[in-house]
Amino acid sequence: MKFGGGGYVTGLVFHPTTQNLLYARTDIGGAYRWNPAASSWTPITDGLGFSATEGRYHGIESIAVDPNNDQIVYMATGMYTFEGNGRLYISSDRGDHWTYVGLPFSLGGNNTGRAIGERLVVDPNKPSTMLYGSREAGLWKSTDSGLTWAQVTSLSAVKMTADQVSAAGGSGMGVGVVVYDTGTKGSGNATQTVYAAIAPDYVNAAGLASNLYKTSDGGASWSPVSTPVSGYHIPHMVRAADGMIYVAFTKDAGPGAGGPGRLYKFDGNNWTLLKSVDPNGGTNFGLGGVSVHGSGATTRIALGVTNSWGNWSGQQIVQLSDDAGQTWREIEATMPGETASGWVDDVEIDPSDRDHILHVHGGGIIETRNASSATPTWKGSIEGIEETATLAIVTPPAGAPYKFINSAGDVGTWVDTDLTKAPTLGPGLGWSNGNSADMAWSDPLYIAAAGVINSNAAATGYWSGDGGKTWANFATLPAGAKENTGAEGNIVVTSRNNAVWAPANSVPSYTTNSGASWVLTNLPALPVVAQGWGRGYRLAADRQNPNKVYAYDSGGASWSNSPGKVYVSTDGGHTFTLSAGSVSAGLAPNARWVTSIEVNPNAEGDLWVADGNAVYHSVDSGATWTKLPDFASANGAQGASLIALGKAAPGAAYSAAIYVVGVINGVWGVYRSDDGGATWSRFNDDAHQFGGIGVMAADQDIYGRIYVSGTGRGLLYSN
Repeated sequence: MKFGGGGYVTGLVFHPTTQNLLYARTDIGGAYRWNPAASSWTPITDGLGFSATEGRYHGIESIAVDPNNDQIVYMATGMYTFEGNGRLYISSDRGDHWTYVGLPFSLGGNNTGRAIGERLVVDPNKPSTMLYGSREAGLWKSTDSGLTWAQVTSLSAVKMTADQVSAAGGSGMGVGVVVYDTGTKGSGNATQTVYAAIAPDYVNAAGLASNLYKTSDGGASWSPVSTPVSGYHIPHMVRAADGMIYVAFTKDAGPGAGGPGRLYKFDGNNWTLLKSVDPNGGTNFGLGGVSVHGSGATTRIALGVTNSWGNWSGQQIVQLSDDAGQTWREIEATMPGETASGWVDDVEIDPSDRDHILHVHGGGIIETRNASSATPTWKGSIEGIEETATLAIVTPPAGAPYKFINSAGDVGTWVDTDLTKAPTLGPGLGWSNGNSADMAWSDPLYIAAAGVINSNAAATGYWSGDGGKTWANFATLPAGAKENTGAEGNIVVTSRNNAVWAPANSVPSYTTNSGASWVLTNLPALPVVAQGWGRGYRLAADRQNPNKVYAYDSGGASWSNSPGKVYVSTDGGHTFTLSAGSVSAGLAPNARWVTSIEVNPNAEGDLWVADGNAVYHSVDSGATWTKLPDFASANGAQGASLIALGKAAPGAAYSAAIYVVGVINGVWGVYRSDDGGATWSRFNDDAHQFGGIGVMAADQDIYGRIYVSGTGRGLLYSN
């Protein structure tokens, strides 16, 4: 499903000599390679190595290319440092296929300061030698093309303690940027001069004398370089063709690294100030990305001014100099086309085209191809990049005028009518989370949805009576909704004006008047399983009988003493009765986000539950349940976490096709059954794993079409 961008691209890496070979890394959605023939981005982290148990490797901390071989690319991954050590992925075909090795240190592709870099570098003269600047364990070196790594103890042997990491805000910035100081490549002799930029947290932890160090003997020894400012981060540092090194200093780590910010050039001995930004009049501008092209007095410098929100005359977004930093002009603010201020934390000049300048931002990538113009034109470069985070998805009955309703983080609620175009129908709430939505099955133009406005953390609910063209807010909110805005809540619609809303960690309520008022149901309050641990009822409306509503309590956590159970309402979700059969069925306790309940929309009382470990089926509205023998947790993957029911196969005996995300015979994937669960076949393959699947829904018009969310990969659909 096309949305376009939708998330933070943290870095852009060009191959220095091969035209149009460019990679993009994201914080939660993997990596992409530019496809010049199609003018779009190709995802390169959907396949092997990125299954349901490997979704954290969709957080890309750094990318490096081999300057001597444009087929080779390296990718360092790990979403959060607290999750443990990361991986280095290695490709010899530009990311079409990967192998990987474990790294002996943690990575944080979605931690603070995630645009700092590049941390990973390949020696241009001896590409089997690589360096990595880690967040919490100093500098590391490999001499066998990344297969094994050793700490560069000549710089520091310190590994930050848990207390030091906590004092740094939960993850260190560490050694953020490494630069080989050489103008040659392929000589066969390791480059001797290298610079390493070190963040204040590791400077303090390791007792270092500066936040910039240099070696002149290939790393055998290191010496501090006196810098013109101290206590700052160095988000980017680049070497020009003439050997001049351009260094950005900024006070904060980012994203949107606040200032003061300073850009200097360094000739190995002397520093020259080129640009300053300072907090002024309520602003807090910093410096993010810096890129150079050419050399000498006519060096072109593109400088990203970050944390500078907005677009007006005098604003700074991208500053350009064509005289090595003597003079500057703004080339994005108030210019034709689109603008993207804020998180300008990496900016790159195309090595093969000095008029082509790109930068990252919180919603993707933006570029100009006429940077030398007095008025450069800017346009988003997001075709193929899909990094929205879908929190819930629901499909309407066959024949409805839309395909599905997408409830997503940060971008809110959208009604999608065309898979080839970005959606246009939504409540227009701006920066918001859409947590859940549903429609009346007999009247799908009536939609109700729930979410939160992110700018002020205010809960909100809203409805549309015309298929998403116009919207109105609920006049009131149910009990618990204001205090509990997490995505563990959900809402279902039984008929026009009638809905049941289960806010996170709350007793569900129902409305008979589109939210003008709410009444609590009699469902029991959910016990807290751990402080801050979100839970909530999963609701499902019977599509054949609007008087029936089902509520599934997953138990909260796998280690809780509360097994899963199902409650049944026969009065439209006003009152519920515990299904004794669900208790005797022995549904496993599990976290809400690895469980699912779905109703066959073509048969009354035909229920399916995935309890995280296995699949259960009831044909009598939950009175009795049968456990299917096929699914079981294995190899760290949940046995059954999602269920969706869609249009049946032609001539099938059962009235719906059933799709389950889970594990059969030790293999995780999406499985389909056309015979009511008697037999199953794998529906996806190893090349389509997407870092795991978080939500799923099936189309009621087209057999074989499902909609799934990958880890930070937006919404994808099958044909």
